[in-house]
Amino acid sequence: MNPLANDWPIKSRSDSCTATGRAFAPGESFYTLLHREGDGFRREDLSEEAWRNRNDNIQPFSFWKSKFEPEPEPPPEPLAQENAEDLFRRLLAQPDAPPHASYVLAVMLERKRVLKPVRTENADGRRLLIYEHARNGDIFIVPDPQLRLDDLERVQAEVLQLLQPAAAA
Repeated sequence: MNPLANDWPIKSRSDSCTATGRAFAPGESFYTLLHREGDGFRREDLSEEAWRNRNDNIQPFSFWKSKFEPEPEPPPEPLAQENAEDLFRRLLAQPDAPPHASYVLAVMLERKRVLKPVRTENADGRRLLIYEHARNGDIFIVPDPQLRLDDLERVQAEVLQLLQPAAAA
């Protein structure tokens, strides 16, 4: 079961500063802040100026600095086929998704430079990996399932089975 799937929906990166409303320029540095709100998180994307002028007494759960790159136009898909990123997104949206598979897919996407690791946090005795999508700035929080070597073969088979086209199932 993935306890984070519906508990912490976090909006995508903004194209403008949350505080000032000014649009980010390509290559401009900005800060992303995650604030705990109730049982979830709220995202803020701040320009350098807004970062300097923020209230230092309000501490975010996590923050990091990035460079803004506008999202490129997606190329047309030749075939509607589920890939590792599609499967990763689908698994994170399911409350009963296998946590090992979500973690392995996140690592695969990190190696392909689709996801960028931005932070590691500990919450409720669990290690959480915070990733940012390299192109569109979407945020993903993935629990670290603390995989052991003897789990590897089973999890690898699980991920391969999930990646198989629906027609072959």
